[in-house]
Amino acid sequence: MQVSMKLEIRDTPGHLVAALMPISDMGGNIKTVIHEHDNLTEKGSLSVEVVIEIPKERLSGLLSLLQERGINVIRFGEESMHYQQSVILIGHLVHTNLGDTIDRIDETGYAEVIRMSISMPAINERSSAKFTIKAISHEHMDKAIDILRDVSRKKDILMIEPLVF
Repeated sequence: MQVSMKLEIRDTPGHLVAALMPISDMGGNIKTVIHEHDNLTEKGSLSVEVVIEIPKERLSGLLSLLQERGINVIRFGEESMHYQQSVILIGHLVHTNLGDTIDRIDETGYAEVIRMSISMPAINERSSAKFTIKAISHEHMDKAIDILRDVSRKKDILMIEPLVF
């Protein structure tokens, strides 16, 4: 089964490895690690997003092992969105309500924008952003991309999609 977790670790050398070792020790396969060093929690710790594959029967053992080793699990749940695609948007993204563009995908319930990076050269210049979207299925991803195409057309935003073979 695929599981998503948000872990809280101390901001000291070796703690990321210490947080990931129990996953390996329990036979889990790490699919994704998002470790943003600049995002400190209220306690001054770092949060780490991890997506893993692990046999269902080993899941409770993993949670116990993480707790024994002092790794705080902030969020835990089965990963329902398995399909991921990234697109580039170019245009007046901020002026055309970037939040609305993200909400159009997120409010579907079957897809969500999981990551975005934006470059804004100057206030009146066009900006560019990389959107990474996750969806429940290929069909739902196609629907989410169709929504983004429609929004881009209405807001005069150029959307660059990856080539699919």
